[in-house]
Amino acid sequence: MFLDLALRYDSDARRCDLVLGDDFDLVLDETPIPAILMSVGLDRRAASDDPLPEGRSQFLAPASYSERRGCAGDALDPYGDMTGVRTWLLDRAKQTETTRQLCEFWLAESLAWAKAETGEPAQIEVAWLGAGILGYRVQVQDTSVMLSRRVEA
Repeated sequence: MFLDLALRYDSDARRCDLVLGDDFDLVLDETPIPAILMSVGLDRRAASDDPLPEGRSQFLAPASYSERRGCAGDALDPYGDMTGVRTWLLDRAKQTETTRQLCEFWLAESLAWAKAETGEPAQIEVAWLGAGILGYRVQVQDTSVMLSRRVEA
């Protein structure tokens, strides 16, 4: 069973916000939607060997936390678990099958919690929707979320 603060996704603004009830209290959500949105909507910290989309390398870039992004809360996790997905690294990727597969791999990495929580892995579909637009659908149990991201075509 899931129990999180409810999130509402605004597709025009491409962002989430907490949901308030009629009494202005935070609303609870018993579906996996908030967990899915956090998994695919936050930036996971890039690995030390991941090439950064700006073309910087580990040798040319200044040493700072922000260049490899990442959820600030990850620094506090006692188990070293990471939140989010590394798809932000695809910002300058080309429209290739390798890019599609990499997106699918990173989505599976970010949704690995689904198997531990539900006993079933998340179902992930990734496809090119058009020139430079990568669409994906993720499903956990009976709940699915469809999103897209632009990459350099």
